[in-house]
Amino acid sequence: MLVPNSLGIVMIWNLDRRRVTIPFMLPTIAWEDGVIVMVDQRKLPAREVYVRCRTAREVGKAITKMVIRGAPAIGVAAAMGLALELRRSRASGTNQLATEFYRACDLLAATRPTAVNLFWAIGRMKRVFAEALRAGGSTDELKVLIEAEANQVHDADVASCRALGRHGAELFPVDARVLTHCNAGALATGGYGSALGVIRAAVEAGKRVAVYADETRPFLQGARLTAWELVRDDIDTTVITDGMVGSLMLAGKVNVVVVGADRIAANGDVANKIGTYTVAVMAKEHSIPFYVAAPVSTIDLDTTDGSGIPIEERDAREVSHLGASQLTPEGAAIWNPAFDVTPASLIDGIVTEHGVCRPPFTESLLKALARAECP
Repeated sequence: MLVPNSLGIVMIWNLDRRRVTIPFMLPTIAWEDGVIVMVDQRKLPAREVYVRCRTAREVGKAITKMVIRGAPAIGVAAAMGLALELRRSRASGTNQLATEFYRACDLLAATRPTAVNLFWAIGRMKRVFAEALRAGGSTDELKVLIEAEANQVHDADVASCRALGRHGAELFPVDARVLTHCNAGALATGGYGSALGVIRAAVEAGKRVAVYADETRPFLQGARLTAWELVRDDIDTTVITDGMVGSLMLAGKVNVVVVGADRIAANGDVANKIGTYTVAVMAKEHSIPFYVAAPVSTIDLDTTDGSGIPIEERDAREVSHLGASQLTPEGAAIWNPAFDVTPASLIDGIVTEHGVCRPPFTESLLKALARAECP
């Protein structure tokens, strides 16, 4: 019996009446009547609200304002935003169309600096556009080609998450007590999720999985989004505050950690949501395996190590206020980096759609990228 829930994820009962989650369609971002529709992640879990974007500028604003977030998801959004910009263009020739296209590329590239998937997706779209332009494609042909490529970026991301989920599930013990930080789920990707994709795949493989979700201050992606996804998948979920991680591990309640990534340097250093480094240090101290799950589009070979990863700093109000309520006194300075860098030395494995990369990451990441280029 198929029972779609409010997320659009189909639940299927097997013969022994144990429910298994099967990814169907999470409406993170999609086309609808010629515009881009995305769930407003700022409103979850209280309300499911959808935002309609009619221009690349509106897509860029949605990325900047965190309507949509998560490295793979904003890459997909950028690709679709470029297609949207061309779809609405009234350019009379390819030169004018190219001017509009590259202007939109620059606009979207300026939205958030840390997540490399954003720049990967824009670079991919630029290459496809340039090749078609050199081949003499018409404005209509270019529009069709770019939209098809954007759809491929979306579909490939979902397929990658499913594949890395299968690889990562093999790392979990039969009774997995998992800690995850931030939200690396279907909401942060084209669908299914990276870190949560591993969790979902482990459940589908028949493993018993209980998840501890860090609240992930200050934007509360874990408390609001990760818990929202997992509860609707009927996966055992407990929300903890970020400061509880050490005590939780000391009590023996965690036996594996899996997180996502916004950028992976060539040496295996990983940028992820602020607080990830602390989780990794605690995991090492308590001899708990610490895994990163991300598609190969997150690997940035041009960045030698974590010191070269740009770290976005966000509005102080995210820390000083919770909604309309002020939490800090006037005059107190606020430091609000959105990400931190976890050194490769603290990471036991990086799970990609092409397998699990192990130290030394300078070698294994190259091999994963080589497999991606030679299907």
